[in-house]
Order: sequence, then structure tokens, then C-alpha cells
Amino acid sequence: MKVHVSPGTGRRYPLTLICQVFRVPRSSLYVAQTPSGPAGAPGKRGPKTRWADAALVAGIRAILAASTFHGEGYRKIRARLAHQGLTVSGKRVLRLRRQHGLRAPRRLGPPNGDPAHAGTIITDRPDVMWGTDATRFYTEQDGWCWFFGAIDHGIDELLGWHVAKLGDRWAALEPIRQGVRHAFGDFRKDIARGLAIRCDWGPQYIADAWISEVKWLGITISPSYVGEPQCNGVIERFMRTLKEQCLYRHRFQTLEAARRMIAAFIDRYNHEWLIERLGYRTPAQARAERWRAAA
Repeated sequence: MKVHVSPGTGRRYPLTLICQVFRVPRSSLYVAQTPSGPAGAPGKRGPKTRWADAALVAGIRAILAASTFHGEGYRKIRARLAHQGLTVSGKRVLRLRRQHGLRAPRRLGPPNGDPAHAGTIITDRPDVMWGTDATRFYTEQDGWCWFFGAIDHGIDELLGWHVAKLGDRWAALEPIRQGVRHAFGDFRKDIARGLAIRCDWGPQYIADAWISEVKWLGITISPSYVGEPQCNGVIERFMRTLKEQCLYRHRFQTLEAARRMIAAFIDRYNHEWLIERLGYRTPAQARAERWRAAA
């Protein structure tokens, strides 16, 4: 159209101006000018390969039947085809295995069970399971420091805590030691037998010193799944409360100043923080009622 000369002016006009005058989208004009191809589904783009799909499928079936290994993936099948002179891409092998039901068997469902975590880690009484974890906070003079805590899964009471500049295995043990003395009234071998402790896979909790002392106390270690903090949700939820109510609200100058303010907050938490599932009682009230019932 744009090569034609206007009979009125004797000039040629650009296609953009012509479409604007006639109020026709250029895309519609391009589609109308494109010659239609033969009917049928479009074929694979690009150059044609030496090997047809049927030949490759037959080669894949032969490799799977002759292999002495079970469940080899498409990369190894592609390599075995290449050893036989059938050089193709791994994506093509994967596509053919998927289309013909030749993929390697795999486990169904999430590897660690229900991804919704529909179960519960809450216990019906205290001193059945504890949770422990760590977080970091900043001070002006001492830089980044560590907070370690241990909490009861039954009454949400923070049993022990510790702050330190170096967050090693010894710092991680201190909340456990405080919690054992608080809950069992003593510190000796097998004093906490029957108690389980939930922890993650941090370097402090896989150290031999930490594991040995915890087992010496009679505590069973119950590690959470890797990458799933919901398994350690009780102490994780407390860490959120600690940050929102204390760590994020203050600007600590030194580690000692942070220790004093954290100690004051934890005392308020145990004695004033209301837990809905405990009937809006505090952790200290739930502990005291448990002790009176056992007396």
C-alpha cells in the first residue's frame, strides 16, 4: 500500500499515516498481508536433526532395559546415547522420556511429611519438650552479639537465657543449664531424663560438647527438619516477641547494657505476658499451678 502513489497529490505516504487516516491498526494490516501457510499444526522450529524421535525413543528404551542400575536420570541417558553415536541434547531426552512415560521413579510428596505442619509440637504439660535457639543483636561498642534462650513447649516459659559476644557451643549450653536448675532443682547426671529438646542444625547444636552435656543430663535431642523453622516454632515465636518488644525498641550502647534490659524484659515476659492457649495466664502462673498440683 505504501508503494502506491496517491492519485490526488501524486505523492507516496508512510504506512503509519495511512493507518491513522483510515483508523486501521497496523497489526491488522500486517496479519492480512501475511500469506497463510498449509493447514495443520506447526512443526518444530530450527534445523532438522539427524535422529528422529522414534529412533531416540527406541534407543532410550534399549538403554533402560540393558542398564544394571535403577533410576538413572536423563543426563546419564543422554551420555549413554552419545557413547552409541546418538548425539542429542539433554532437554530432548527429557522431553521424550516425559512424553513416553520413561522418567526415573521419584518419591511422591514432600520428603519431611506434611508441608502444612498440621501436627503440633505443643505439649499438655511442662518439662516434656523444650526448644532452644539463638539470634543476634547489635550494640554500639561491642558490635554484633548473641542471645541464646530455652523455652518450655507446654507453658511458653523462658527457662534460661544468655547473651555473649561469641556465640559458640558454650554460650548455647548456658540456657539449658539454667533451665535444668530452674525446672528440676538440681544439676547432675540424668536429672532431666524423659525431657526432649528441640533445636535446629546450627553449628552450636551439632558440636560434640553441646551434644555430650545435653545427653549427660538425660535429655533427648529432637532436631528440627533442615530449612523448616516451623518444627521449632515455639522458640521462634518467642524470638519474634523478643525482637518486637525489646531488641528493636532500644539502642544498646554496650553488651552489659543490653544484658540488663533483656533481663528486665524476660522477667516481665514470664510474669506478665498473657498466653491465649493457657487461658490468658502468664507462664509463671502456669508453672506455679503445675507445682501446686504436683505437691
